[in-house]
Amino acid sequence: MKVLITRPRSQADSFAEALAASGFEPVFFPVIEIRPFEENVALDRAIAKLGCYDWVVFTSVNGVEAFFERMKFTPEHTEITEKKEKNSVNSVFSVVKTAAIGPKTAQSLRERGIEPCFVPDEYVAEAILPGLGDLRGRWVLLPRAEIARKALPEAVAAAGGVAHEIAVYRTVPAEPDPDGLAALKSGVGAVTFTSPSTVENFVETLRRAGLDPLRLPGDPIIACIGPITQKAAEDAGFSGLMVAEEYTTEGLVNLLNKLSIVNRQS
Repeated sequence: MKVLITRPRSQADSFAEALAASGFEPVFFPVIEIRPFEENVALDRAIAKLGCYDWVVFTSVNGVEAFFERMKFTPEHTEITEKKEKNSVNSVFSVVKTAAIGPKTAQSLRERGIEPCFVPDEYVAEAILPGLGDLRGRWVLLPRAEIARKALPEAVAAAGGVAHEIAVYRTVPAEPDPDGLAALKSGVGAVTFTSPSTVENFVETLRRAGLDPLRLPGDPIIACIGPITQKAAEDAGFSGLMVAEEYTTEGLVNLLNKLSIVNRQS
């Protein structure tokens, strides 16, 4: 079965490998690209004053990568690097707790020498709040996407905390891949969505290409990584959606495996 991958091409290899290992044929059709901001004065100031925050909450791998890439250019980090102090990043983060949504985000922090203080069992923004403790009067830094949902900062504020939300990257439409477009026209077995932005840009990309995204050849399975993406797909008009039990690409592979087994048995 051909499975369409709509996430950014730079982040699709491990997903494609897992699909191939399960006997599926991955088809790359990235509909978004991730771009950090070249200039980000707000983030520079936040990094310079990191000790003012009680928590830094990372909601995606993209946020981690954009944050630490920007950190390289702050004077404080440059000074530490030039002195070649051991565990420089750890020393910077010794004054603030970190939380991560999802195992991939947590792993991205660990690769940078930081063990997150809290990772919720459910990989959605709302699930992070109980692990942050008493937030009354406490500052929470949220380095996120430009179009991130407001549920988390609103929840922090409702708990008495001060949410400092900073956009550290944006998602932009990707040029449609001709091979992926040809596969869609001939029919694929499943289309996977890993974020609301993949849903939105998939719909726009196909409409510009003269295809109806809601009536695709072969009537493919529409598989969503989690409930937030599911809601975006429902709002876009998709129906009969399948949602991974674990909100990761591994969860999507498991979902497709189960569906494949059921189809073979029926």
